[in-house]
Amino acid sequence: MRTARRATLRGMGHGIEDVARAAGVSTATVSRALRGLPHVTDATRERVRLAALELGYVATPSARSLATGRTRTIGLLLPWVSHWFFANVVEGAERTLREHDHDALLYTFDVFERGPRRRVETHVLRGRVDGILVVGLPLEPEEIVDLDALVRPLVFVGSGPGDRCTIRVDEQEVSRIAVDHLIGLGHRRIGHVTGHPDDVSPWSAGVLRTRAWRDVMGATGLTADALAYGNFDVGGGRAAAHELLTRHPDVTSVFVTSDEMAMGVIAAARDRGLRVPEDLSVIGVDGHELGEVVALTTVAQDVHAQGVLAARLVLAQIAGEEVPQRVTPQVRLVLRGSTAPPRDR
Repeated sequence: MRTARRATLRGMGHGIEDVARAAGVSTATVSRALRGLPHVTDATRERVRLAALELGYVATPSARSLATGRTRTIGLLLPWVSHWFFANVVEGAERTLREHDHDALLYTFDVFERGPRRRVETHVLRGRVDGILVVGLPLEPEEIVDLDALVRPLVFVGSGPGDRCTIRVDEQEVSRIAVDHLIGLGHRRIGHVTGHPDDVSPWSAGVLRTRAWRDVMGATGLTADALAYGNFDVGGGRAAAHELLTRHPDVTSVFVTSDEMAMGVIAAARDRGLRVPEDLSVIGVDGHELGEVVALTTVAQDVHAQGVLAARLVLAQIAGEEVPQRVTPQVRLVLRGSTAPPRDR
């Protein structure tokens, strides 16, 4: 009898007022109880939950937004979602947001796709999000001003200006670990494959890692002239390695600013009949799961955890809490089979 009554009531499209009437409380209390907010006793919360279950009531996102003035949605801005770093940040952030009853609204801006750099359209977020995560996107100062105009909490991941809440590894340390490893093995002609030549943002990961490569090489008295651009994907890394090795055939090792490009470099070495690591040592950055398959030495970071933390920080800001301006995740050298002392070709 109870089951039949519940099925009948669910078909009637009951609203929050019906739940409030059945539980003997106000609609505001129903909203707070079902959203897990404080200042509702356990007994009242359970009474509301049972009434909502009996009536088949589920609050819609639009109804919650109208009642609270919040969308319970976080915007994610990034250049790509298909690349490993970005996909893992998004996965960590989205799962964490979902655990806290928030949705993720994803926008991609491939700023280096073709022709002149395309401006990021921040107006698409107006009125649609409660906070914003910017993942590895090299914004211009004017674009940051546009984001500020939205008056929403803002967290940067992977790159970002020094005066904002930012989660990123120490790029100088990353490059120093990689280049010092190659120098320690005896390499003196160390090439470098980085992101995109049009990326000139002073706080871009690619720009900072390239600058640090030059600094470490210069401090050791080595020449840093073997540079190519791979656009942070496997195909780009492969093409960049062919270009680099054609121009600088004496290079014995390559420091690559992402594992995906490093896999492309290994493929290019195979194309040219070079053995890795006997003829060419290769080291990447990130900690890609497939790095173990191709025996790639890398400077690893926990990217998924950075997405989790970014979501928590933006939610903390929404709740009015203070958050740190800079979080620097740890990195570690993972030694595999793609690096070895140089041998004469």
